[in-house]
Amino acid sequence: MIFPIGDDQVKGGSKPIFSYSFIAINILVFVLLQLGNEAFTYANSAVPYEITTGTDLITQQGQIPHFPGPTPIYLTLLCSILMHGSWMHLIGNMVFLWVFADNIESTVGSRRFVIFYLLGGLAASLSHIATDSMSVMPSLGASGAIAACLGAYLVMFPKSKVKVLFFIKIFAVPAFLFLGFWIVQQVISGMGSLGGDSQGIAWFAHIGGFAFGVIGGLFFRFRYPKVEQVHAEYSPVEVVATRYNNKGITNRF
Repeated sequence: MIFPIGDDQVKGGSKPIFSYSFIAINILVFVLLQLGNEAFTYANSAVPYEITTGTDLITQQGQIPHFPGPTPIYLTLLCSILMHGSWMHLIGNMVFLWVFADNIESTVGSRRFVIFYLLGGLAASLSHIATDSMSVMPSLGASGAIAACLGAYLVMFPKSKVKVLFFIKIFAVPAFLFLGFWIVQQVISGMGSLGGDSQGIAWFAHIGGFAFGVIGGLFFRFRYPKVEQVHAEYSPVEVVATRYNNKGITNRF
């Protein structure tokens, strides 16, 4: 399995406080609220049927348990982004978030990044729900929001070198190759899941989040501080502040 472990870093710009804060929040939610508390996990996961109908399922549906969720039930669209189904699910997502999110936040600013991340998670959940709106299967995880970061990264830093671990070897590949391979894999798996073999993974959440990220990345690339590659690193380029550029960000370069 090919796993990312690092990348070229943006120098300067906003400190990626929220990129790392989201990692801490996800870990704390899993450890303090989810472990040993199945009711909390099921209650706050996003269930397509609940979102589509506005009905909070509170009794077991077949083999799937359900517990009273938040009011309104649509809050599960947000809550589910902060939860995970297992240690491996959590660790895998947090590594991707650690590698790819900080460059985006450093470039566009913390406030914009938080809005982008949450909207990416929402877009991902809605994409998943659209594929099976009456499903009573709960979904959870930061994968969709992280997929949005991957999509934006592909547009904003296509030539950045991503360090990947393949068995015991570490090597670097251009971001456009790594992320291109990743999204093709998601699309193929997503198409296969339409036949009923989803493997318990919300593939279309990944696809929808990534598509949202590409659109967001295009917006960021042309509206906010640009970056240029300097040797093996990316450095923000000073631009004239306009109503589309935060003067507090551009003046510090």
